[in-house]
Amino acid sequence: MRVISGTAKGRPLKSVPGKGTRPTTDKVKEALFSMIGPYFEGGTALDLYAGTGGLGIEALSRGMDAAVFVDMEQKALDTVRVNLKAAKVEAQAEVYRNDAGRALAALEKRGRAFDLVFLDPPYRLKHGDELMMTMAAKNLLKPDAVIVLEHESGYEYPENIPGFSRTRQSVYGETTISIYQYEAALPEVAVSGEEVNDESAN
Repeated sequence: MRVISGTAKGRPLKSVPGKGTRPTTDKVKEALFSMIGPYFEGGTALDLYAGTGGLGIEALSRGMDAAVFVDMEQKALDTVRVNLKAAKVEAQAEVYRNDAGRALAALEKRGRAFDLVFLDPPYRLKHGDELMMTMAAKNLLKPDAVIVLEHESGYEYPENIPGFSRTRQSVYGETTISIYQYEAALPEVAVSGEEVNDESAN
């Protein structure tokens, strides 16, 4: 594996030891970023099931200002740190050991919000849509945030998830990439010309 493009182009990335982590292949990664970028003018990314950290690192290399990497496995986090150093982007990264649910709760407490989120949970888990709705409920997403959901091709997520619409989808053998855009809810408007009372202002 390597960083495909950007400031860290060509830097080699290590794999997580063992067979428990399934890294996104360079071919899929290159296609993915051609759909969502390919380059960025700042912003913050979240790599929620980081594994090797390859997706978040690629985003940093292509112009994201900062990225948060989360994984439950210590050997994955050790690999993320090695790869961040190899790509020379460790100063732009935060790395946490936690499960997805607790990580989202912790990020909410810190008032974090993201422009780009990578969701690549183990294929046995089919809760990508639930995680997306949780992120929306916790105000973890900036308006028009992009969600990259990687899942097995035999499973189909809905085209429209409450608060999100799928903009692209591509199949690469056993892997499918579904791209969603967050549609932030519009503020409440007055009904029949009457003002909506804001009790918090009283």
